[in-house]
Amino acid sequence: MTAGGTVSLRREGATAVLTLSNAGRLNAMTRAMWRELRAVFDDIADQDDAALRCIVVRGEGGAFCAGGDISEYPSFRFEAHSLREFHENEVWAALQALLDCPVPLVAQIEGACMGAGIEIASCCDIRIAGASAKFGAPIARLGFPMAPREAALVHGAIGDVLARDMLLAASVHGAQRLYDAGFLLQVLADDEVAAAVRVHADRIATLAPQAARLHKRTFAMLKGGAQATQTLLATAYDYAGAAEHREGIAAFLAKRTPNF
Repeated sequence: MTAGGTVSLRREGATAVLTLSNAGRLNAMTRAMWRELRAVFDDIADQDDAALRCIVVRGEGGAFCAGGDISEYPSFRFEAHSLREFHENEVWAALQALLDCPVPLVAQIEGACMGAGIEIASCCDIRIAGASAKFGAPIARLGFPMAPREAALVHGAIGDVLARDMLLAASVHGAQRLYDAGFLLQVLADDEVAAAVRVHADRIATLAPQAARLHKRTFAMLKGGAQATQTLLATAYDYAGAAEHREGIAAFLAKRTPNF
């Protein structure tokens, strides 16, 4: 637990639910929350729990995340070394831990998804939002840019047109616009989002977990160029004799549901 905000992980069978919580601040991320977020995903990577098959990422109380907790900013933003420490060793370290997560991540986006929120959502594999959700990063109003690696992450997820508009014009867009841009898989009535996310997560959890992890390796390779491709190809077919590979084929031929 952290004063002013928490990041918690609750296991629910093969699925886990990660919740961002900062009461009264629409779950804005404190520095401690960034460190907690990294710790949670570092622990997931270290445990390498094959029984964990999907993680839902959500915010508490009808908001996803409204950005960074600006009340902390005067204590570190006005010196280059402390600003670098924040963005590179706290924020980016946490985002990289999400990007490296071997388990599929499903973002449950309700209400505000701004700044840090859109960065965290950009790390997720699948994003489902409520119709009233709002997306943006209006930090130009605060007099500073998005850090380079964070901006590249968001740019890659939402596309050039929206990224430029959000950062250069401080524009805020609705869920339908983000759906049209390909950022969101679904836009639903607000009161349907949580149930729809759970159905999607449970569906992922019934499928072959090794295949999901290998797909995530492939998706990561797409950003790594030729060298990453060659590295992946060296082990890409090592799953040939794996039990779930045999089970999936056998179940199909026997016309039964596979037991993964």
